[in-house]
Amino acid sequence: MTDMNPVSTPPGLIDRAKSILLKPKSEWEVIDAEPASIGSIFIGYAMILAAIPPLAGLVGGQMFGYGALGISFRPSLVGAVGSAIAQYVFSLIGLFVLAWLINMLAPRFGGQKNMVKAVKVAAYSATASWLAGIFLLLPMLGILSILRLYSLYLLYLGLPRLMRAPADKAMPYTVVTIVAAILLSLLAGAVAAPFSRFAAPSVGDSAVDGQMTIPGVGTVDLGKLDAAGKKMEEAARKMEDAAKTGAPAVALSPSALQALLPERIGRFERTEIESAGMAGGAQASARYQAGDDDMKVEIIDMAAMGAMTGIGAAFNVQSNRETATGYERTQTVDGQLVNESWDQESRDGKYATSIANRFMLSASGTVANIDELKSAVQAIGPEKLAAMAQ
Repeated sequence: MTDMNPVSTPPGLIDRAKSILLKPKSEWEVIDAEPASIGSIFIGYAMILAAIPPLAGLVGGQMFGYGALGISFRPSLVGAVGSAIAQYVFSLIGLFVLAWLINMLAPRFGGQKNMVKAVKVAAYSATASWLAGIFLLLPMLGILSILRLYSLYLLYLGLPRLMRAPADKAMPYTVVTIVAAILLSLLAGAVAAPFSRFAAPSVGDSAVDGQMTIPGVGTVDLGKLDAAGKKMEEAARKMEDAAKTGAPAVALSPSALQALLPERIGRFERTEIESAGMAGGAQASARYQAGDDDMKVEIIDMAAMGAMTGIGAAFNVQSNRETATGYERTQTVDGQLVNESWDQESRDGKYATSIANRFMLSASGTVANIDELKSAVQAIGPEKLAAMAQ
């Protein structure tokens, strides 16, 4: 089962990558049934595609350099090569460790241990992430690497099928695996950092009181960054314990969130309400109407994944875009991410804020002004949600 000798396995790499991206459900069935070995998956697939992000980053950095806010730099060739090699090696190591975790966790979520299939899950679900790395060739297109998130969907489809997890435990199994993958990524980055030292511009010895200052960019709160990582680890442990003991999940119940949505908010009256939940997450939303105006108010308990907003806050995220009729901005306020948008012409807008690095509370729709959306968020009681996060 763990034979490291490569064997020929249909289909070819290009056909497999195309199929897993365009028709993942049927392709996972094919992957589940086909013979394979750990060696064939690594040598014939993972080792080839995993090279795309580091190679694209290496070439793009040397050809175009990097720049932000008027500051540009081009890493030294020696440092860039070292960084690319480190990224490649540790991504493969991380892939194997993730497969080992998938296999180890399987019985705890009612699944069956099978290391070859665990490697299949880890490798083939990473396809989108590896292929999206091609955008690193052009640094200005680097934002498109967000397409890597499609790999989470591939994991969601393939994990329970190949590891034989029952339907009622498939979601917590997937969520715990995703959290583990994120933590592995952060760990791999930290381990590989010494190899990347010459690939980044020198910013001096600027770590003061837990902050790192980057000229022209701002500060990174290292304490918040560390705290967010620890929260993710803690939430993952709680989720795993809940799955084993049958204890309440990390997330609040959908009914608890739904109870926070009032029948009226200002001049608006509630017309419909709904909620849903799963291990590791819950959501409740309501529609409100006042004449021709309407808005949707939504509460999301992100549980373990909510710590990711803490990472964003640690980087003091700020962005602003203005148009002829409105604006869109994201900022960090009191350690929480806040996003708002407004179009004066259509009177459409949205106001959303994270709470306690766990919940997301938002109001959106067609209203008189942005203040009505802000008032709707306040009417829910952010302080109540913050208390529930304790």
